[in-house]
Amino acid sequence: MKKIDTLSSVEGRKFLVELFHELKYDKQLSGLSVLMLTWKICVREREIFRYSKKEVTVLHPLGFISGSALWMEEIVHRFYFSTVNSFVYLGAAALLVLIGARRFGDHVSEDMVIGGVIFEALMLVFIFVIMLFSPNEDVRDIKTEDEETESSTEELIMEIGEIGRDFAAVVVHLEEIGSSMEELIKQQVNMINSVNRVAENSSQAIAPNPEMLDTMRVTNATLQEFQSSVESFNVAADKLKREEIEIAVRKEVERVISTKLSK
Repeated sequence: MKKIDTLSSVEGRKFLVELFHELKYDKQLSGLSVLMLTWKICVREREIFRYSKKEVTVLHPLGFISGSALWMEEIVHRFYFSTVNSFVYLGAAALLVLIGARRFGDHVSEDMVIGGVIFEALMLVFIFVIMLFSPNEDVRDIKTEDEETESSTEELIMEIGEIGRDFAAVVVHLEEIGSSMEELIKQQVNMINSVNRVAENSSQAIAPNPEMLDTMRVTNATLQEFQSSVESFNVAADKLKREEIEIAVRKEVERVISTKLSK
C-alpha cells in the first residue's frame, strides 16, 4: 500500500487531482458529491483506498483550515472556476436588467434590486476567495524522487524493450538467412550429384567399365573355343565321310569282282 505523508505535498496534490478525475469520470458522481467527498478527504480522511481504486493512505491529515485551503486550490479553483465566473456574469446581467426595469417602470421593487445587488456582491466575494486560493502551478511541475526514479525506470524499461525487439528482429532475420543458406546448400548438393551422374554416364558411354570388358573377353574366349570345336568337328566329319566313301568303293569293287568271277 502506498503511503503519502500529507496531501499538501507535491505527490499529494497530484494524487488529489487524479482522485477527482476518478470520482468525476470513472465513478460518474455528481459535482456536489465530488466536492463534498474531496473536501472530506482533504480535511480529515486517512484511508483514501475506501473511495479510490488506488491503495493510498494519508499519514497526516491537514485539518479544517489547511485542508479547506488545499481543497479550494486544487479542486474548486482548478475545476469550478469557470462555473463560478459564469455565475458572476449571470448576476451582473440580472442586476443590470433589474436596475433598467426599475428605472423605466414600476414593475420591479427596490427589494428585488437590492437582492440582485447582494447576489452579485456575493458572487464577487466568492470569486475573490477562489482567486485568492489560486494553485501554484510551479509546485505541480516539481517531480518527486519516486516519480523521477519511476520515470527513469520506465525509460530504461522502454529502451530495453526496444533493444529486445530489435534483437529479436535481427535473430529472426538471421534465422531466415540461415534457412535460405541451407536450402541453397541442398540445391548445390543436388546439382553436384546430378553433374556427377552425368559425368559418370558420359565416361561409361565413352569407355566401358572394367566389368563389361572382362565379360567381353570371356565371351570372345568362349567364342574362340567354340570355333575351334566346330573346326575340329568339321575335320572329323570330313575324315568320316572319306572313310565311308572308301568302304563303299571297296564293297562295290568286291561286288564287281565277285560277279565277274562267278561268270
